[in-house]
Amino acid sequence: MGAVGTAKATSKTTATATANASAGGSAPVPPAPRPPAGARPSGPCALSGITEDVSEAAPTPAGFAHAFGTVRALTLFVDFPDAPAGLSPMARFAEFFPAVTDYFRTSSYGRLTYVPKPLFRWIRMSHPLAAYGITRGATFDPHSNQGYYALSREIVHAVDPLVDFRNYDVVNVIASPNAGPSATRSVLSVTFSGSELGLKTGRGAEFQNVSFIWSRQSGLSAFRVLNHENAHSFGLPDLYYTDEPNAATPVGHWDPMDEDWGPTNDFLGWHKWKMGWLAPGQVHCTPPGGAPTEHVLTPISTPGGTKIVVIPTGPHAAFVVEARTSGLLDPIVCRPGVLVYHVATNVPSGRAPIRVVDGTPHSNGCYSDARYVDADLTDATFRPGDSFTDRVSGVTVTVLTENTDGTYRVRTTPAHA
Repeated sequence: MGAVGTAKATSKTTATATANASAGGSAPVPPAPRPPAGARPSGPCALSGITEDVSEAAPTPAGFAHAFGTVRALTLFVDFPDAPAGLSPMARFAEFFPAVTDYFRTSSYGRLTYVPKPLFRWIRMSHPLAAYGITRGATFDPHSNQGYYALSREIVHAVDPLVDFRNYDVVNVIASPNAGPSATRSVLSVTFSGSELGLKTGRGAEFQNVSFIWSRQSGLSAFRVLNHENAHSFGLPDLYYTDEPNAATPVGHWDPMDEDWGPTNDFLGWHKWKMGWLAPGQVHCTPPGGAPTEHVLTPISTPGGTKIVVIPTGPHAAFVVEARTSGLLDPIVCRPGVLVYHVATNVPSGRAPIRVVDGTPHSNGCYSDARYVDADLTDATFRPGDSFTDRVSGVTVTVLTENTDGTYRVRTTPAHA
């Protein structure tokens, strides 16, 4: 799993096929229909929150990359004198693509077209890796001769004559896999997103929203480290405890911003809304003081339909309700049902800004033997007949039925006024 770096030096931080008429005179193949437009979050449930860093605030501040439409990703490859690449840049690229692109297309219901733009050459750094002081937590400090600023300055100098950074939305710097420790010992991958970093390219563009990918991730779907890191550039925070490695997982395998190793997993519905992948009608908002209402939820893995119910409990907090069943990006959902989680938009990245409510708190989970899956929350969903009540706010969620078309009918009671 990666981390989000600080943007400030002094603080944390398929192309559409168009067929011509064949020799036999067949008509052209029409282009595939465009997916319905998503939208940026708005309305009383689009909670505000932290704006100077990645956070769960529904409106993503300016400076981060947009996460819908076409995103162009400049993709560069670096190695070091003491860790020369032992494979071609094309082979290293193939470890991530087209898998990263396909993942974003599927998860966004076609609303994000992610286009990697690789420069297929190894960029040799001038010093051994250790000279840059790249460790977990290394900063991007324009006043230092070490760290990510020093590394990035060399990279920009090397590629500035060849590329125009103004043409790209995000930047990926992928190191040779033998540079640095293995991912099983220390995860160095990091993203510096949002704010300007203090490094301009030759044509005046800011070097920002950049992800550095080190080593190789373990387990199946190892490419998702790049989906995780790029999602920081889209404004998403880390959901796990960055400073407490032995703390219980707050979200587990329900979102790659917590666990991005092992079998694939899809983004939470709140994140899909935040990134502009949901149309307004796919989000139901139930402000405090209202009457109980019923909703029919289409699973996150299925395009269309209502995706989330947001139940605010304060200006910076809400419970979110969604349906999760096994799907292309959710193959290990062993207990299909309704997921309930709490979102806090004023809690920093790496301090568990989202917490899943465990619908089976006395269970050990259903993937207890899976090496790269934290099992505790794998069966956290609520099934028909189950109910959750938050005694402080009065929020209640009851799963009424599982319908034959795979949807779930739920009743929600809003928070006290």
